[in-house]
Amino acid sequence: MAALRTFWNSPVGPKTTHFWGPIANWGFVVAGLVDMQKPPDMISGNMTGAMCVYSGLFMRFAWMVQPRNYLLLACHASNETVQLYQLSRWASAYGYLPKKEEPEKK
Repeated sequence: MAALRTFWNSPVGPKTTHFWGPIANWGFVVAGLVDMQKPPDMISGNMTGAMCVYSGLFMRFAWMVQPRNYLLLACHASNETVQLYQLSRWASAYGYLPKKEEPEKK
């Protein structure tokens, strides 16, 4: 019970935006994971690029803010990974990345 009370009253506990901001931001990660099932022509390159920049900036913010917000850092690192994958799917579909050559069949 003491551990729960300590977490509840901590500077990054559920009484603060240090807790609820990252919880809300996990929605971006979930949406990106759901979008992996969609065809690449449904991906907006501009929006995905903006999400990459957004998550990159907020990863730095989460590291620099005092107290460090590890929950926000994990959330945006996850989102950065998902969005970079989506961006690579978009770039590959529209010819911005070289296509992989298939091995010759004998």
